[in-house]
Amino acid sequence: MARASVFSRLIPARFRKSHPTVNVVRLHGAIGVGTPLRPPLTAKDVGPLLERAFTKNIAAVALSVNSPGGSAVQSALIHSRIRALAAEFKIPVYVFCEDVAASGGYWLACAGDEIYADESSIVGSIGVISAGFGFVEAIGKLGIERRVHTAGENKSILDPFQPQKQEDVDRLLALQADVHGAFKSLVRERRAGKLKGDETEMFSGAFWSGRQALDRGLIDGIGHMHEVLKKKFGDKLVLKNIPASQGWGLKRLGFGAFAEFPAASMDALETRALWARFGL
Repeated sequence: MARASVFSRLIPARFRKSHPTVNVVRLHGAIGVGTPLRPPLTAKDVGPLLERAFTKNIAAVALSVNSPGGSAVQSALIHSRIRALAAEFKIPVYVFCEDVAASGGYWLACAGDEIYADESSIVGSIGVISAGFGFVEAIGKLGIERRVHTAGENKSILDPFQPQKQEDVDRLLALQADVHGAFKSLVRERRAGKLKGDETEMFSGAFWSGRQALDRGLIDGIGHMHEVLKKKFGDKLVLKNIPASQGWGLKRLGFGAFAEFPAASMDALETRALWARFGL
C-alpha cells in the first residue's frame, strides 16, 4: 500500500482518476482591436490556446470572459471554434463572466454550456454599433480642401471629411441589421428555453448586472469559477491555467508599436472607447 501511495504521487494530477481536471482559458480584452501591450482577441491568436485546452482525460474547459466586445466576425469565429472543439472532445464548457461580458464578449460567453457571473458583472448589450466623427466644417475653417478620386460610386461611403448622405447611412443600417440578426439567432439557439422577458428589450443593446441578467435567462447562475466548479467536480478538483503563448521579440513586449505609432494609437483609443461604454 505504501508503494502504491508513493507511485500515485508521481503521476501528474490530471491523470489521477480521483483528481478531475478543468483546463482554464482566459479570454480577456477587446475583440479584434488591441493596444501595444495588450494584443486583441482574434481567432488566429486564440485558436492555438483553445486547442491546447481541449484535450482528452479532462472533466471540462472553463472560460474566463472579460471583454467589452469588438469585431463581430472575430467573435463568431472564436465562438465557432470553441463549440467545434467541445463537440469533437465531448467536453462541457463553463463560462465565467468577470467585469464585463457584453456585445462580442457576450457572444463569446454563449459558447458555454452554462454561463455564470458575479452579481456586479455587466452582461448583455446584444446589439451592433458604429461610431465616428464628421470633420466637414472643421476642415473648411482650417482652409483645407478635401480631394477624393474613386473608381466606384460607393468607394468613399461615410467619408468623415464629406457631408453625410442618407443613402450611405441606410446602407450601413442594413448591414448592421444583418449582423444583429446573426447575433440574435445565436443567442436564441444557445439560450433556448432559458430566455425570459420581452425580446424587444432583450435585443435592444441594453446591458444588465449579473443578477438582472440571471432574471432574464442570459446566464445560468451567480457564482465564481472555483466555487461553482468545486460543487460540480468535488474538492479534489484541479484547475489548470492554459497560458497564452507570448513568444519573443520587442514587438511582443510592446516596443514594436513605435514603428506603427499612429495605428497603435488609434487601436488604443478604440479599445478605450469600448471599455468606457460600460463605465470601465
